[in-house]
Amino acid sequence: MDQARIIEDFHQGNCVDAYRLFGAHYTYEGGEGVRFTVYAPHARTISVIGSFNNWDENAAKMERTGFNGVWSIFIKDVKEWESYKYLIEDKYGNLHYKSDPYAFYSETRPDNASKTYNLKDIKWTDAAWMKKRTKNFDRPVSIYEVHAGGWKRNGEFPYTYPELENELIPYVKDHGYTHIELMPLNEHPFDGSWGYQASGYFAVTSRYGNPTEFASFVNKCHKEGIGVIMDMVPVHFVKDAFGLRYFDGEPLYEYRKPEDAESQWGTMNFDLWSEEVRSFLISAASFWCDVYHMDGIRIDAVSNLIYWGGNRDRGTNEGSLNFIKRMNYYLNREYPGVMLIAEDSSDYPKVTWSTLDGGLGFDYKWDLGWMNDTLKYYERDPIYKKWHHNSITFSMAYFYSERFMLPLSHDENVHGKHSVIDKMWGTYEQKFMLARNLYAYMMAHPGKKLNFMGNEIGSFREFDEAKELDWFLLTYPAHDAFLRYFTDLNKIYKAHSCLSKYDYSYEGFKWIDADNAEQSVYSFYRSDEKEYLICVLNMTPASYEEFTIEVPQGGTYTEILNSEKDIYSGCNMCNFAPVKAVKRKVDKKTFKYDLTIRLAPFAAVWLTVKRRAPRKKAAV
Repeated sequence: MDQARIIEDFHQGNCVDAYRLFGAHYTYEGGEGVRFTVYAPHARTISVIGSFNNWDENAAKMERTGFNGVWSIFIKDVKEWESYKYLIEDKYGNLHYKSDPYAFYSETRPDNASKTYNLKDIKWTDAAWMKKRTKNFDRPVSIYEVHAGGWKRNGEFPYTYPELENELIPYVKDHGYTHIELMPLNEHPFDGSWGYQASGYFAVTSRYGNPTEFASFVNKCHKEGIGVIMDMVPVHFVKDAFGLRYFDGEPLYEYRKPEDAESQWGTMNFDLWSEEVRSFLISAASFWCDVYHMDGIRIDAVSNLIYWGGNRDRGTNEGSLNFIKRMNYYLNREYPGVMLIAEDSSDYPKVTWSTLDGGLGFDYKWDLGWMNDTLKYYERDPIYKKWHHNSITFSMAYFYSERFMLPLSHDENVHGKHSVIDKMWGTYEQKFMLARNLYAYMMAHPGKKLNFMGNEIGSFREFDEAKELDWFLLTYPAHDAFLRYFTDLNKIYKAHSCLSKYDYSYEGFKWIDADNAEQSVYSFYRSDEKEYLICVLNMTPASYEEFTIEVPQGGTYTEILNSEKDIYSGCNMCNFAPVKAVKRKVDKKTFKYDLTIRLAPFAAVWLTVKRRAPRKKAAV
């Protein structure tokens, strides 16, 4: 470890590996022990107190190093899993009992002391996966978003990391997902924050087990071909006295002005103009990629990073923007296969452009506009849908301005908004019909996909972190059939490269008919060098024994998905036999092709045809 280099980078705001120096590290310095190092420039004195010295406030006084604001001490014979805190005396003589900002593990809430842990305990066997992974721009991505404590539970206790390893990974693989996105697993004191109000940015939460067990979970995901994405929140942190707030008696991690420091969530905003805070957060993101082999980092509340308090009227926060660009630049440099994802509700430009081209440097941005427009449309009575036809077509008017990801996330299943299926218009049966239609539309639309746990079983109950999903629903035929449908969608999506290869290129998508508002029927196709995939969406309860659309070439089209198939609890009005396109003369030299299909009420239909090679021009 190059201590001088880390310190220099740290104070310049360019450090990607501050966790190699700061925190509690097992080492040998004339004997086995732990070196504790902390940044606290305003402190008068600091002691390390813990279970290894009976919490004696005078037993382990830290020393100022030759580096500005950095304190350190080596303590012999400290066993693993020992609890500790920093006792900080500020310049006014006040005492502050603080958890280690760089702790790798912590006590389980409501206790909050840090715990010693040796990162060398983590073993990996995923070298082949790490070598071949990419940012997946031209590959299928179907993400299963998970709250670890609310997926399955043993009575009042959530599943542990080993239990998730044994059950969640096979479930995700069996149902065709490519990635698991974990709502924040950094340590946090309040269950109801779902991890988005963090206290430990380098500590995997002890609620579900220890770091070795979590690493084993990730390693198994990679063995089974599943990527892992972690949510991170660099906007704000908890106010709790043991945490970062007034860490050394003065604002250190938060802004000095109260109006800037206090967040809308009752937490503290990070001072993203501070070089040391930038290094802290850049290193935290890097830590999860380096130590835990994350395949993606999803950054929460990016609009609050772009604008002061997330309020456009207050203007852009230039210090925060510089932090974002710097973090993404370094993460892209150090981990070129890791996906960087922005949860951004603003229309700020170039979020997914390279920092070298004036962008923020993310790889993907959640398309929250698509999500809002789409769900509002599916909530409407079909009688009125023709007046809101552009709610579905509008997304493609702006889609290629960024690399968008389509999310139906936890945010759409909480706070009285109703679950996704319960948002659908109509009766119980019609809600399922529309939900099947919705997900076929989502999977055929350009862009990578994300669905929150429970969407796949048609859960009507909103998410509650204290309860597991309503797995009993699968004893009901409609819900069981819905899970089968969701699984088939994922597997068909992965099997047809035209649905992902050209997500972010104009050549991968084309409207067939975007203007049929009177019937509220949409049709478009996805394509690559191998095939055309036609998608037809009927948004009303009207049915058509003969519905004709224009198709891009002649040939015989095969239906590969029909949301109204009987195995999905549909009416079974399908196109069971392949359908041949009919040649239509436009003028003397021009011909087009029409395809006539059966179209059930609220049906989503996918048909494919092998793409013909372009004719070679005759030699002159």
